[in-house]
This record gives sequence, C-alpha cells and structure tokens, in this order.
Amino acid sequence: MDHSFMILYSLPLLYLLYIIYKIVDQRRHQGCYILDYQCFKPGDDRKLSTEFSGDIIKRNKNLGLNEYKFLLKAIVSSGIGEQTYAPRMVFAGREENPTYEDGIFEMDEFLNDCIGKLLSRAKVSASEIDVVVVNVSMLASIPSLASRIVNHYKMREDVKTYNLTGMGCSASLISINVVQNIFKSYKDMYALVVTSESLSPNWYLGNDKSMILANCLFRSGGCAMLLSNKVELRKKAMFKLKCLVRTHHGAIDESYGCCIQKEDEQGRVGFHLDKVLPKAATRSFVDNLKEIAPKILPVREILRFALVSTLRKTLQRAKGGARPVINLKSGVDHFCLHTGGKAVIDGIGQNLNLTEYDLEPARMTLHRFGNTSAGSLWYVLGYMEAKKRLKKGDKVFMISFGAGFKCNSCLWEVVRDLGDGNVWEDCIDSYPPETLINPFLEKYGWIQSEDISTFKFPE
Repeated sequence: MDHSFMILYSLPLLYLLYIIYKIVDQRRHQGCYILDYQCFKPGDDRKLSTEFSGDIIKRNKNLGLNEYKFLLKAIVSSGIGEQTYAPRMVFAGREENPTYEDGIFEMDEFLNDCIGKLLSRAKVSASEIDVVVVNVSMLASIPSLASRIVNHYKMREDVKTYNLTGMGCSASLISINVVQNIFKSYKDMYALVVTSESLSPNWYLGNDKSMILANCLFRSGGCAMLLSNKVELRKKAMFKLKCLVRTHHGAIDESYGCCIQKEDEQGRVGFHLDKVLPKAATRSFVDNLKEIAPKILPVREILRFALVSTLRKTLQRAKGGARPVINLKSGVDHFCLHTGGKAVIDGIGQNLNLTEYDLEPARMTLHRFGNTSAGSLWYVLGYMEAKKRLKKGDKVFMISFGAGFKCNSCLWEVVRDLGDGNVWEDCIDSYPPETLINPFLEKYGWIQSEDISTFKFPE
C-alpha cells in the first residue's frame, strides 16, 4: 500500500521533471549560430576608377552643368574610393537598356562564387541544407532566386525556401530573424542566408538629383552565411545571436516615402532618396534603441541613464544643455554599422559618442566596397575579423537601415577568437589609408567654376 502511494505521489514530480527537461532541451536547440560567412569580391575588371566613373557620367545625355556640379559634390563627400565594383553592363556601355538577363547573370556570378566557397570551407554539403533564405530587394525572378539556388546545388526536395524582396538595406537582419524563428521550432538544422542587391536593371539615367544619388552610393556585392542550431556545433561557430530587434515606421508617411522606388517626371524609374531621410533614420533608430538597449546593457547603465534623464527633467535645464547619452560601450565591444554613406556613419557616431576606432570598420568598408546594400554589414564584420579585433566573448552590435522605413539591430557574441582575412585578405594591411580624399575633385574640380551658358564637357 505504501509503495502504491509513493508511486502516485512521485508521478506528478516525475511529470514536472519531464516538463523541465523538455524546456531546457528545447532552449538548448534554439540557439542561432553563424558557422561561417563569405562576402563576394568581383573581379578587378569591374572596378570603378575615377576616370571610368567620369566616362559613365558623360554618357548620360540627360545631365547638364547643374547635375555635374551636384554629382561632383556628392561623390567627393560620399566617402567612397576607387576600388568599388559596378555591374558588368555598365562596362559594356549598356546602362541605358539593361536586359533581364543582365540582372540574372549578375546574381548568378555572386551566388555561384559565394555559396560554393562557403560550403566548401565549412565542409557542409548542399544536400544538408534545411533552410534557404534569400534577400535581393530590386530583382524578382520566376522561379525565385531561392529556387535557382536549390536547382544549381541540387538540394533536397524538402528544403524550405524564403525569397524576400523590397526590404532594402536592412534586409539581411530580417533574413537572420526568419532563421532565428525557424530554429525555435525545429532542431538540428542548417540554414543558408544569402544577401545581395541587383544593380543591373536599376541604374538610373535621368536627371532627378534625388535619384542620381543612388548611382553614386550603391555598388555590387553580397554575402552568404551558414547558420545552425546544432548543439554539437556551437563551439565551432563564429558568432551566437543574443537578441534582434526590428523597428518599422511604414505607418508614418514621411518615413515611408523618404526612400522609395518610383518614376521621375520623364517616366524613368529610379530610387528616390528624400531630404528627410536622415530625420526618418534618426527617428527609427531612437525607437529601436529604446527596445534593444535594456536587452544588451547591464542594469547599472540603464539605472544611471534613467537617473540622469530624470534629474535633467526635474531641474529643467536650459534647452541648449547637453542631453544625456546612453553608454552602449558598457555592453558592446564592437559596432558594425550600415555603410549607407559618410553622413550616416558620422550621424550614428555622433549620437552614440563613438570614437574613430569604433567607426573605422564602417568607414573603410564604405571606401573599399561602397554601399553594397543589405550585404554591407558583413563586409564591416569582415574588416573587424581581418584586423583581428574579434576575441572570444566580445559583443558585436549590428545596426542597419532600409526602405519602409526600417531600422533593424542585433547583438552577436563572438564564440572564439577570429582572424580570417575573408575579402580583405589582399588589402587589409593598407587600411586605413593615409587619406580618404576622393581624386574626383582633383580631376573634375574645374566644373565648379564653369558657367552654364558657355559650358561644354571636353571630349
């Protein structure tokens, strides 16, 4: 009889222990790890020199002196160097009439190079991939680019594919978030995330200044990442995702329209970058920071910031007084910033009180590779790794902005000491260079003194 009672009393306890075990086991398999990543580096025959950039501009017969002066100012102040890459159709002189195949060929060149190198280095077969997430905002193909990858690498018939378009420069973190959520429901998976942009069908040939700017900033590039939630691989991983926050201000008309693809007055399609974009970016960044800061910073910093903010309001200091700034460095070791342009990097650095050392990876990536849209974050990360900055236990804070308007951010923990050169291997020792001055001003600075009534571009 006593034994029966003991069994009856122990059953609820055993069931409770089983539930606890299931919860713990599930949490162990919900980790999101980056095993490896591979950035794309096009051939030298696709590099945009100062002289060739000038040739491209001269080929656009819709431009006049005012547009030339605007472009000169934009390029010189952009922070972009002479070794960035453009799509092949530009070198063929066909930017006025690109074909659908130009866009597909541009993507194939990137996909076949990056994914092949990534899987080979990670020693993972394409047949082992369980999930494929692709984000290319401005090229929609049928079948999708995700299906194109499945076909080329002959992946399994049960592979899950997700093809994201229209997400803009913040898309790679959205793709990571998709994988993160899948990992919460399924164990022992491999996920392939591919992020890039297709410039071939989207080169603007009009004279609208808000659309010409995109030609100055955006360059060819991309990245492929291999992620997993396999417990046995966590010590071999490079990074572990700690948290990710997405902020979307699409309900605010001003934010929605500040970064948008549309037609100009002549019916030419281009990517419009509005003057209110910095304001929209700041607004979304502030809201994003409010949500992610408590998740990544120590309690003492949150309390300090709250106390300082309260005292400032209580004392009603003059409006010109310095506003309290939260110290992200109390919980972050490295800042991986979106290379949206020199002004974007400067703005984030100023708002977060970052040093030139903190901003160096983003500045050098912008100079060497330009704004590669959603792929830019991974070139910045590659710079940090090539400079051997990333040590076990370090925290890396990623911040990206994109059309919508969106601000997405996340925190990674470095799992082991890293130091691979990736795409920076052949040039990392020359960075940072002595000067970031763009030679465009030296070669074309004479345009600034020209008169519109007598101006003629020399042959």
